Amino acid sequence: MNLNATILGQSIAFAVFVWFCLKYVWPPVIQALTERQKKIAEGLEAAERAQRDLSLAQNKAADDLKEAKVKSAEIIDMANKRANQIVEDAKDKAREEGQRLIASAKSEIEMEVQRAKEELRAQVAAIAVAGAEKILENSVDQAANEELVKKLASEL
Repeated sequence: MNLNATILGQSIAFAVFVWFCLKYVWPPVIQALTERQKKIAEGLEAAERAQRDLSLAQNKAADDLKEAKVKSAEIIDMANKRANQIVEDAKDKAREEGQRLIASAKSEIEMEVQRAKEELRAQVAAIAVAGAEKILENSVDQAANEELVKKLASEL
């Protein structure tokens, strides 16, 4: 065996092997590596997109929560204002009712005072007539008596 022939044979076999690998083995390996690289890049991009979406969703949720708190505070404020308004309206109605009752009581008292004055006038007139009869010791005419009572009542 000749060492040169062996090296030449091995070199030719190696060259055929390299050509075979470059022609048939290397393109699928490169294609698989390229596809794998694309999948990894797409996965990283999807993860970044998901991270951005998560961040946006968290921001939106925080904004919605703030808005809901503001709206609930406004609703509570409106309810408190309405409650105060209802209380004030009730107070006003109670004051009006109290004033009406006071006015009614005053007019009733005034009517009672007038009635009492009329009764007193009639009693004073009767006492005056009785006193005059005793003083004069004769009876006074009823028609004249009524006239005198009216006159006395109007003077009092």
